[in-house]
Amino acid sequence: MTATDPGLRSLRVEVLGPQHDRSHFASGVEVLDRYFQTHIGQDARKNIAAPFVLVLPDGTVAGYYTLSATALHLADLPAETARKLPRYPLVPATLLGRLAVDKRYHGHGYGGYLLADALRRCLRSKIASFAVIVDAYDDNARRFYEAMSFLALPDTPRKLFRPLADIARLFEESGA
Repeated sequence: MTATDPGLRSLRVEVLGPQHDRSHFASGVEVLDRYFQTHIGQDARKNIAAPFVLVLPDGTVAGYYTLSATALHLADLPAETARKLPRYPLVPATLLGRLAVDKRYHGHGYGGYLLADALRRCLRSKIASFAVIVDAYDDNARRFYEAMSFLALPDTPRKLFRPLADIARLFEESGA
């Protein structure tokens, strides 16, 4: 989950702020572009979502993602996963609500870079969370998350999860 662009060290992920130009962002997915250009600031101000942007050395926003608190119904998890958890009706989780890369930068590994940053932030958080949840907006997004070892929920194949304990092992093994 690292970017393949040679300027990797010059990339930075920041909390979205007024200095970030959102007007020209175009991922190729209209709903993600419209959200980023018109609604993301409101969600941030109302504490609905915490938005983060991938900023290139020239200040261009190459991508973004959002994180929010959520919960999963224990019964929605695969049986083998649910068996290992306390019998609470809801299990705390973190929602990776949106993730998009500007189409000018597709193929540079920035999606994986953003995902790795989001997972690292989830691990560093002091808020209890069993897993990171994603709602893949289409089959391409679902395949991206499955390639990153996210598992589909049994009854909703575009809703995927990855346990935080698994994510922690991933970073320990990679030395990140």
